[in-house]
Amino acid sequence: MVRVRFAPSPTGYPHVGNIRTALFNWLFARHNGGAFIVRIEDTDVARRVDTALDAILDGLKWLGLDWDEGPGVGGAYGPYFQSQRLPLYHEAAEQLLRQGDAYKCYCSAERLKAMREEQARCKQPPGYDRYCRWLNEDERSRKEAEGIKPVIRFKTPLDGKTSFEDLIWGEVVFEHCNIDDLVLLKSDGYPTYHLANVVDDHQMEISHVLRAEEWLSSTPRHLLLYRALNFDPPYFAHLPMILGSDRAKLSKRHGSVSITEYREQGYLPEAMVNFLALLGWSLDDKTDILSRDKLINSFSLERISRTAAVFNHDKLNWMNGAYIRSLDIDNFTKRALPFLEKYLPADVERPLPIDYIRKIMPLVQERARTLAEVPELIVFFFTERLDYEAGNLIGKKMDRASSIRALEASKERLGGLSCFDVPSLESSIRPLADEIGLKTGQLFGTIRVAVTGRTVAPPLFETMSVLGKERSLERIEKAIEKLKAHEG
Repeated sequence: MVRVRFAPSPTGYPHVGNIRTALFNWLFARHNGGAFIVRIEDTDVARRVDTALDAILDGLKWLGLDWDEGPGVGGAYGPYFQSQRLPLYHEAAEQLLRQGDAYKCYCSAERLKAMREEQARCKQPPGYDRYCRWLNEDERSRKEAEGIKPVIRFKTPLDGKTSFEDLIWGEVVFEHCNIDDLVLLKSDGYPTYHLANVVDDHQMEISHVLRAEEWLSSTPRHLLLYRALNFDPPYFAHLPMILGSDRAKLSKRHGSVSITEYREQGYLPEAMVNFLALLGWSLDDKTDILSRDKLINSFSLERISRTAAVFNHDKLNWMNGAYIRSLDIDNFTKRALPFLEKYLPADVERPLPIDYIRKIMPLVQERARTLAEVPELIVFFFTERLDYEAGNLIGKKMDRASSIRALEASKERLGGLSCFDVPSLESSIRPLADEIGLKTGQLFGTIRVAVTGRTVAPPLFETMSVLGKERSLERIEKAIEKLKAHEG
């Protein structure tokens, strides 16, 4: 049975790379009818961030990546927090010591720092110099008598090599001479990632480990540990890196990378899932929009690329806009409402009028790329004071006098309408342009600025119909006054 895990560390907020790894594991489990396990690797006490765990779990829930075992769910292989599994790691470390596959290291932080500086000065590869590996019993006893709390290091073979078949990269070979004696158990009694993940993956019967490419060089270490502990290793698949648009490793300077920030910026979870799935995986060379069910049905490790994926914000915005346009109006309104509540000006009366908003939303659905953009797109429907320059009312090849005449004629024509719907507005205003010697674009542009305060806005007649006759005429009148007071 396929059993995969997502094992985040609560030392920071979940970024795009973390969540892409979680998604690929989730898709692999769902495609194969297996189990998706969430395990929290919380043994790095010094760097733990109190709110990070909630952010990680909330991010998974927001994206709909439900887990079969883990926090809040339980399961037969718990506990699912490494801080609650310390006896298992101590037992494994003691076993390795008894077998002669590990040793206690008493080196101080000062000695290790000096060693690294010397290696850098001599342009040697960094790594522990195995000083304590060669201590005799008397030397160890003296170190113990001094009360030094040792770490436990793995005794890496000095020669030979370790090879394995990665499900993405194929055969990978590492020479043992290039692998140092890694720390297994720290002096505070907490395990390193290397020991804990090997023990837990074995105990939880993980069948496949899908993780970031950066862990590829650690895999031979883990395989040596599996062998020393007499554990059967899982299959490994190392996912390609994610780069920014400049081909550098994705980082904060490329924009927001926390998944919670994308939620706050108004991206839809289904769009994020679709977008993240295409960072290193593809169905073919032409399909971009894929439903959740399609992703599950189609996902396979064979379609994962070795080439680094590029995080393209423009593509994400395009894809999110496509998903927004696919929503029905009630759903679009419901999802946009929290952003309207948060970002519309404080003087806009609350609670917001849902029926009125539902009329507005079709006018901006084609233009919105994110839900967070919606408040700015529709704010003029709610505020009575429009802030714009009088010069914006003067269209191309028009002057102040012709703009005033256009608005006065429009006001008179609109004032005579008994019905203020879109067909009535269009049949009334469109022929007016010829009558007063303007092109329709000139007339419409001047009216648009008058009623919205903007040179770019939703369709004019639909906008005026929603605003209503009284508000539209009031805004045109104010525009006429602004132009008359305008110098130039």
